[in-house]
Amino acid sequence: MKLTSVFTALAAASFLVSNIAQAESYKVGAAVYGLKGQFMQNWVRELKQHPAVLDGTVQLTIFDGNYDALTQNNQIDTMVTQQYDAILFVPIDTKAAAGAVARAQASDVLVIASNTNIANSKAPFIGNDDIEGGRLQAQAMVDRLGGKGNVVIIQGPIGQSAQIDREKGELEILQKHPEIKIVEKKTANWSRSEAMSLTEDWLNAYPNGINGIIAQNDDMALGALQAVKGRNLSHQDMPITSIDGMPDAIRVAKNGEVITFLQDAQAQSQGALDIALRKLVGSDYKPRSVIWQRYAKDVEWSDGTSKAYILPWVPVTRTNADTLYQQVTQSTK
Repeated sequence: MKLTSVFTALAAASFLVSNIAQAESYKVGAAVYGLKGQFMQNWVRELKQHPAVLDGTVQLTIFDGNYDALTQNNQIDTMVTQQYDAILFVPIDTKAAAGAVARAQASDVLVIASNTNIANSKAPFIGNDDIEGGRLQAQAMVDRLGGKGNVVIIQGPIGQSAQIDREKGELEILQKHPEIKIVEKKTANWSRSEAMSLTEDWLNAYPNGINGIIAQNDDMALGALQAVKGRNLSHQDMPITSIDGMPDAIRVAKNGEVITFLQDAQAQSQGALDIALRKLVGSDYKPRSVIWQRYAKDVEWSDGTSKAYILPWVPVTRTNADTLYQQVTQSTK
């Protein structure tokens, strides 16, 4: 009887330990460059809908960097001090973030880069190829203008990898078409309101000298569109090309007012968390986000150990606009 009781107690203890192991939760921080724009708002919203967040496997905290590199670096240091298990990082400045990331890694805090790369870092990355994105939007402008005309470029925050790489792709294409001239380029910091004011200034300075606007994200393209409409001009008069595929941009893209290309916020944020969990849990972990099925033809899971996961750009067209709009406005649980 005593022996049976001992075995029963041991079995119960083993079951309890097993349940505790299965119920282990991970402390994860998501440090994003800022939450004023639609894309990062969607990125965060989709991350909160990851199955591991919904069932409590991940205790998630969002850190708003307020578009400031020093703020982000301080946030990373705070997460290291508070012993977070992993950091999902979208830096405002690709170079300024490197030191803080190195300190986190030296303290055995896992860092995954999402959406925006980190200079000189070995952190795994999931996102789109921004050079290719720049090529796509510049080529769309070339096609709309028939290879000649004057364009302006509304830049993202100077120094962020998305701004650097998108511009690299844009210039690569535009330099092949010498009859297209860049008359102005300036940052609007991913801001719709700043882009509107900037475009108004340019339209005043060049009343008949601008034929097209290349905006490095959708919010800035929408601000430019407001300014263009304020002059009673249409997209036929002044085409606008962009990147992101955000809800408001998809709506106007369906009508031809903006040309944009979708980068999938859900894939970037939920994919980053799956990569982090693979490293935290171990080789038994299977990705839980639907995005790996969505992009199965383009992106291999590779047991969650690849250095980079490059997601495809999706052109927004009249045909697919409604489907993409539903995709980016309805979280998939």
